[in-house]
Amino acid sequence: MRDIDKLRRGFNSRDKMKVLVDIGHPAHVHLFKNIIWNLKEDGHEVMITARDKEITLYLLEVYGFKYESLGEHHKNLLNKLLDLIVREYKLYKIAKKFKPDVFISPGSVCAAHVSKLFGKPHISLEDTELSTEQIRLYAPFTDVILTPSCFRLDLGKKQIRYNGYHELAYLHPNHFKPDPLILDEMNISEDDAFIILRFISWGASHDIKLKGIDRGKELEFVKSLERYGNVFITSEGKLDKKLEKYRITILPEKIHSLLYYADLYIGEGGTMAAEAAILGTPSIHIESTSKGIATGEFTGNFLELRDKYGLLYFYPDQDQALEKAISILEDENSKNEWRKRRERLLKDKIDVTAWMVDFIERYPESFYEYKRQEKNESA
Repeated sequence: MRDIDKLRRGFNSRDKMKVLVDIGHPAHVHLFKNIIWNLKEDGHEVMITARDKEITLYLLEVYGFKYESLGEHHKNLLNKLLDLIVREYKLYKIAKKFKPDVFISPGSVCAAHVSKLFGKPHISLEDTELSTEQIRLYAPFTDVILTPSCFRLDLGKKQIRYNGYHELAYLHPNHFKPDPLILDEMNISEDDAFIILRFISWGASHDIKLKGIDRGKELEFVKSLERYGNVFITSEGKLDKKLEKYRITILPEKIHSLLYYADLYIGEGGTMAAEAAILGTPSIHIESTSKGIATGEFTGNFLELRDKYGLLYFYPDQDQALEKAISILEDENSKNEWRKRRERLLKDKIDVTAWMVDFIERYPESFYEYKRQEKNESA
């Protein structure tokens, strides 16, 4: 049974919580890092659990976080199912010892299931409309699903919308200042044009049946971009030997500063495309469904960043994307224009970290408050 009395009165500054945050992907470390620091600063105790996926554990260590690993990430479907069982068992044992008051995650199936076993609330942060299978697995066991206001799916009574994006939890000016020393580290000056190109491994559950830049044509694509500036590649997997010289060698935690100063971001990574756009860097995403439709057409934040702010463009294939990239790179005023567009976005949007911390600390009163607002606005 849930602690009904505590749920009714909500958490406040006098109630020091035990918060369990479950992280599954490197981007989630950035999403939660400022939220965790703020919660700790307010006197709450935070336990972090994480999957050993790509550089997730590395980033947690870089930012000084203690964590419990739930095991490695596997791409094979059968192994993923076995992993889920193992991770849930590990998380159960950790939670049994830690005794959290609330579970927080970016749509973690494990956190949702385990929170239900302990009768504790699970607050999920969701921003990926294509993650329908994962949402179906965690939503029935979740108390609240927090989504950007532009999120296109209606997730029912548990959904609360906020006026921001996941990326603003760590790229809002209140939390992020670009480091100009990154240019020296890359041996380039402020006058040197450069482009960041991203390749992903297509291993995430929401990447199934999706495709991006045609494999085998990467070098040709790089050579077309290289006429307009230095090309730096960030890749989740191995690169062809001819592409390896373009690989970015800076520490992963410095990538956002490099993105800020870039003249263009282009590639397959959806998170990085949104990050670049929010940083005021021209951004182009290349990804399509099996039917040849750009996935951005199904994604609320991509549509808003394109249609309302003109910060991001998306295409189903590299030919259309390259054509747009060249038009941006040939316009000497592009970077200044994107900076102005970014300022307009920042005036419209909230500090997501501050909002999230307030929501968590005042839950469930915060949930009822936003539901009342929602009801009044629709009346």
